[in-house]
Amino acid sequence: MEKFVVEGAARETRGKGPARRERLTGMIPAVLYGGKGNSISLSVNTKQLTRILRSETGHNSIFTVNLAGGDAEQAIVKDWQVDPVTGLLIHVDLLRVAMDVRMRVRVPVHPFGEPQGVKVQGGIFETVTREVEVECLPADIPEEFKVDVTELLIGKQIRAADVPMDKEKIKLVTDPTRVLFHVVTLKAEAEPVAEAAVTAEAAPAEPEVIKKGKKEAEEGDDAAPAEKAEKTEKKPKEK
Repeated sequence: MEKFVVEGAARETRGKGPARRERLTGMIPAVLYGGKGNSISLSVNTKQLTRILRSETGHNSIFTVNLAGGDAEQAIVKDWQVDPVTGLLIHVDLLRVAMDVRMRVRVPVHPFGEPQGVKVQGGIFETVTREVEVECLPADIPEEFKVDVTELLIGKQIRAADVPMDKEKIKLVTDPTRVLFHVVTLKAEAEPVAEAAVTAEAAPAEPEVIKKGKKEAEEGDDAAPAEKAEKTEKKPKEK
Protein backbone atom coordinates (compact mmCIF):
# COMPACT_ATOMS: atom_id res chain seq x y z
CA MET A 1 0.00 0.00 0.00
CA GLU A 2 1.31 3.41 -0.98
CA LYS A 3 2.34 5.66 1.89
CA PHE A 4 1.05 9.22 1.84
CA VAL A 5 2.22 12.29 3.72
CA VAL A 6 0.30 15.56 4.07
CA GLU A 7 1.90 18.80 5.23
CA GLY A 8 -0.20 20.77 7.69
CA ALA A 9 0.05 23.94 9.73
CA ALA A 10 -2.06 25.40 12.55
CA ARG A 11 -4.75 27.75 11.30
CA GLU A 12 -5.33 30.83 13.42
CA THR A 13 -7.86 32.71 11.28
CA ARG A 14 -11.51 31.95 10.53
CA GLY A 15 -14.05 33.03 7.95
CA LYS A 16 -14.53 32.92 4.18
CA GLY A 17 -11.99 35.65 3.41
CA PRO A 18 -8.97 33.98 5.03
CA ALA A 19 -10.05 30.58 3.67
CA ARG A 20 -10.18 32.03 0.16
CA ARG A 21 -6.68 33.45 0.55
CA GLU A 22 -5.41 30.08 1.80
CA ARG A 23 -6.72 28.34 -1.32
CA LEU A 24 -4.83 30.81 -3.50
CA THR A 25 -1.60 29.60 -1.86
CA GLY A 26 -2.37 25.93 -2.52
CA MET A 27 -3.69 25.19 0.99
CA ILE A 28 -7.21 24.43 2.21
CA PRO A 29 -8.84 24.59 5.65
CA ALA A 30 -9.04 21.30 7.55
CA VAL A 31 -10.02 19.95 10.95
CA LEU A 32 -8.20 17.08 12.66
CA TYR A 33 -10.18 15.38 15.43
CA GLY A 34 -10.95 12.05 17.11
CA GLY A 35 -8.91 9.69 19.22
CA LYS A 36 -7.48 10.97 22.48
CA GLY A 37 -6.35 14.35 21.11
CA ASN A 38 -8.14 17.67 20.90
CA SER A 39 -9.69 19.04 17.74
CA ILE A 40 -7.16 21.08 15.73
CA SER A 41 -7.84 23.59 12.96
CA LEU A 42 -5.29 23.20 10.18
CA SER A 43 -4.28 24.34 6.72
CA VAL A 44 -3.23 21.37 4.59
CA ASN A 45 -1.72 20.92 1.14
CA THR A 46 -4.47 20.71 -1.50
CA LYS A 47 -2.51 18.67 -4.07
CA GLN A 48 -1.49 16.08 -1.49
CA LEU A 49 -5.08 15.59 -0.32
CA THR A 50 -6.37 15.43 -3.90
CA ARG A 51 -3.80 12.77 -4.74
CA ILE A 52 -4.96 10.68 -1.78
CA LEU A 53 -8.63 10.88 -2.75
CA ARG A 54 -7.80 9.88 -6.32
CA SER A 55 -5.63 6.93 -5.29
CA GLU A 56 -6.75 3.28 -5.37
CA THR A 57 -7.59 3.29 -1.67
CA GLY A 58 -9.27 6.71 -1.95
CA HIS A 59 -10.78 8.15 1.22
CA ASN A 60 -9.87 4.96 3.10
CA SER A 61 -6.16 5.73 2.75
CA ILE A 62 -4.27 6.05 6.02
CA PHE A 63 -1.65 8.81 5.85
CA THR A 64 0.65 10.88 8.03
CA VAL A 65 -0.12 14.52 8.78
CA ASN A 66 3.09 16.42 9.50
CA LEU A 67 2.45 19.28 11.92
CA ALA A 68 4.57 22.26 12.88
CA GLY A 69 7.14 21.46 15.55
CA GLY A 70 7.86 17.99 14.25
CA ASP A 71 4.65 16.35 15.50
CA ALA A 72 2.90 13.81 13.26
CA GLU A 73 -0.54 12.20 13.34
CA GLN A 74 -1.95 9.17 11.53
CA ALA A 75 -5.23 10.12 9.92
CA ILE A 76 -7.89 9.24 7.39
CA VAL A 77 -10.22 11.49 5.36
CA LYS A 78 -13.58 11.43 7.12
CA ASP A 79 -15.38 13.98 4.97
CA TRP A 80 -14.61 16.57 2.32
CA GLN A 81 -16.23 19.39 0.36
CA VAL A 82 -15.66 20.46 -3.23
CA ASP A 83 -16.52 23.60 -5.13
CA PRO A 84 -19.70 22.86 -7.15
CA VAL A 85 -18.37 24.84 -10.13
CA THR A 86 -14.66 24.01 -10.29
CA GLY A 87 -14.78 20.61 -8.57
CA LEU A 88 -11.74 21.57 -6.46
CA LEU A 89 -11.36 20.68 -2.79
CA ILE A 90 -12.34 23.50 -0.43
CA HIS A 91 -12.40 21.77 2.98
CA VAL A 92 -11.57 18.39 4.59
CA ASP A 93 -12.29 16.67 7.89
CA LEU A 94 -9.47 14.40 9.07
CA LEU A 95 -9.99 11.63 11.64
CA ARG A 96 -7.14 10.44 13.86
CA VAL A 97 -6.34 6.77 13.47
CA ALA A 98 -5.05 4.44 16.17
CA MET A 99 -3.68 1.32 14.54
CA ASP A 100 -4.90 -0.88 17.43
CA VAL A 101 -8.47 0.44 17.48
CA ARG A 102 -11.18 -0.89 15.16
CA MET A 103 -12.96 1.69 13.03
CA ARG A 104 -15.88 1.87 10.60
CA VAL A 105 -15.28 2.69 6.95
CA ARG A 106 -17.15 2.43 3.65
CA VAL A 107 -15.59 0.19 1.02
CA PRO A 108 -16.59 0.13 -2.69
CA VAL A 109 -17.99 -3.10 -4.17
CA HIS A 110 -17.18 -3.86 -7.82
CA PRO A 111 -18.93 -6.58 -9.87
CA PHE A 112 -17.17 -8.73 -12.46
CA GLY A 113 -18.39 -11.23 -15.06
CA GLU A 114 -21.41 -11.20 -17.40
CA PRO A 115 -24.67 -12.19 -15.68
CA GLN A 116 -26.56 -15.14 -17.21
CA GLY A 117 -29.73 -13.11 -16.82
CA VAL A 118 -28.30 -10.65 -19.34
CA LYS A 119 -26.41 -13.04 -21.62
CA VAL A 120 -29.09 -15.76 -21.89
CA GLN A 121 -32.37 -14.22 -20.72
CA GLY A 122 -31.99 -10.73 -22.20
CA GLY A 123 -32.39 -8.88 -18.91
CA ILE A 124 -30.75 -5.69 -17.67
CA PHE A 125 -28.03 -5.64 -14.99
CA GLU A 126 -28.43 -2.85 -12.44
CA THR A 127 -26.24 -1.58 -9.59
CA VAL A 128 -28.34 -0.60 -6.58
CA THR A 129 -25.63 0.02 -3.94
CA ARG A 130 -21.99 0.75 -4.73
CA GLU A 131 -20.39 0.31 -1.29
CA VAL A 132 -20.77 -1.37 2.09
CA GLU A 133 -19.80 -0.25 5.57
CA VAL A 134 -17.48 -2.50 7.56
CA GLU A 135 -15.64 -2.43 10.88
CA CYS A 136 -12.01 -3.49 11.19
CA LEU A 137 -8.53 -2.43 12.27
CA PRO A 138 -6.95 0.30 10.14
CA ALA A 139 -4.35 -2.12 8.75
CA ASP A 140 -7.12 -4.46 7.54
CA ILE A 141 -9.14 -1.89 5.57
CA PRO A 142 -9.62 -3.37 2.06
CA GLU A 143 -9.21 -1.26 -1.05
CA GLU A 144 -12.36 -2.80 -2.54
CA PHE A 145 -14.57 -5.88 -2.61
CA LYS A 146 -15.05 -7.83 -5.84
CA VAL A 147 -18.22 -9.85 -6.47
CA ASP A 148 -18.75 -12.44 -9.22
CA VAL A 149 -22.16 -11.81 -10.86
CA THR A 150 -21.89 -14.49 -13.57
CA GLU A 151 -24.65 -16.72 -12.14
CA LEU A 152 -27.08 -13.85 -11.56
CA LEU A 153 -30.47 -14.54 -13.25
CA ILE A 154 -33.51 -12.35 -13.84
CA GLY A 155 -35.29 -11.69 -10.56
CA LYS A 156 -32.24 -12.63 -8.47
CA GLN A 157 -30.12 -10.29 -6.33
CA ILE A 158 -26.71 -10.10 -4.73
CA ARG A 159 -26.96 -8.69 -1.23
CA ALA A 160 -24.46 -7.26 1.23
CA ALA A 161 -24.26 -10.62 3.01
CA ASP A 162 -22.98 -12.19 -0.25
CA VAL A 163 -19.86 -10.01 -0.38
CA PRO A 164 -16.77 -12.19 0.22
CA MET A 165 -14.70 -10.95 3.17
CA ASP A 166 -12.48 -12.28 5.94
CA LYS A 167 -15.02 -12.38 8.77
CA GLU A 168 -12.33 -12.94 11.38
CA LYS A 169 -10.88 -9.51 10.60
CA ILE A 170 -13.79 -7.63 9.06
CA LYS A 171 -17.32 -7.18 10.41
CA LEU A 172 -20.16 -6.19 8.07
CA VAL A 173 -22.05 -3.15 9.40
CA THR A 174 -24.38 -2.58 6.43
CA ASP A 175 -27.74 -4.39 6.61
CA PRO A 176 -26.98 -7.91 5.27
CA THR A 177 -30.21 -7.87 3.23
CA ARG A 178 -29.27 -4.65 1.39
CA VAL A 179 -29.42 -5.30 -2.38
CA LEU A 180 -26.21 -4.45 -4.24
CA PHE A 181 -26.84 -5.83 -7.74
CA HIS A 182 -29.75 -7.45 -9.58
CA VAL A 183 -31.00 -8.34 -13.05
CA VAL A 184 -34.41 -7.11 -14.16
CA THR A 185 -36.57 -7.62 -17.25
CA LEU A 186 -37.05 -5.06 -19.97
CA LYS A 187 -40.18 -3.01 -19.48
CA ALA A 188 -42.77 -3.74 -22.19
CA GLU A 189 -43.28 -0.74 -24.45
CA ALA A 190 -46.82 0.47 -25.03
CA GLU A 191 -48.26 -0.69 -28.38
CA PRO A 192 -48.47 2.12 -30.94
CA VAL A 193 -51.99 3.45 -31.38
CA ALA A 194 -53.45 3.04 -34.87
CA GLU A 195 -53.05 6.15 -36.98
CA ALA A 196 -56.74 6.23 -37.81
CA ALA A 197 -57.68 6.12 -34.12
CA VAL A 198 -55.27 8.93 -33.34
CA THR A 199 -56.71 11.04 -36.16
CA ALA A 200 -60.27 10.42 -35.03
CA GLU A 201 -59.44 11.17 -31.42
CA ALA A 202 -57.52 14.31 -32.31
CA ALA A 203 -60.23 15.66 -34.64
CA PRO A 204 -61.93 18.82 -33.28
CA ALA A 205 -65.55 18.58 -32.16
CA GLU A 206 -66.65 21.87 -33.74
CA PRO A 207 -67.08 20.66 -37.36
CA GLU A 208 -69.32 17.83 -36.10
CA VAL A 209 -71.55 20.33 -34.30
CA ILE A 210 -71.73 22.46 -37.41
CA LYS A 211 -72.60 19.42 -39.51
CA LYS A 212 -75.31 18.43 -37.07
CA GLY A 213 -76.74 21.93 -37.11
CA LYS A 214 -76.75 21.89 -40.89
CA LYS A 215 -78.58 18.56 -40.91
CA GLU A 216 -81.26 19.89 -38.54
CA ALA A 217 -81.62 22.97 -40.74
CA GLU A 218 -82.09 20.77 -43.81
CA GLU A 219 -84.72 18.71 -42.00
CA GLY A 220 -86.45 21.95 -41.00
CA ASP A 221 -86.52 23.06 -44.66
CA ASP A 222 -88.04 19.73 -45.71
CA ALA A 223 -90.72 20.00 -43.05
CA ALA A 224 -91.75 23.55 -44.03
CA PRO A 225 -93.65 22.72 -47.32
CA ALA A 226 -95.47 19.87 -45.60
CA GLU A 227 -96.60 22.17 -42.83
CA LYS A 228 -97.88 24.74 -45.36
CA ALA A 229 -99.77 22.08 -47.23
CA GLU A 230 -101.46 20.91 -44.02
CA LYS A 231 -102.57 24.44 -43.22
CA THR A 232 -104.03 24.84 -46.73
CA GLU A 233 -106.09 21.67 -46.37
CA LYS A 234 -107.58 22.82 -43.04
CA LYS A 235 -108.62 26.26 -44.37
CA PRO A 236 -112.47 26.46 -44.38
CA LYS A 237 -114.33 26.84 -47.71
CA GLU A 238 -115.80 30.21 -48.47
CA LYS A 239 -119.57 30.42 -48.74
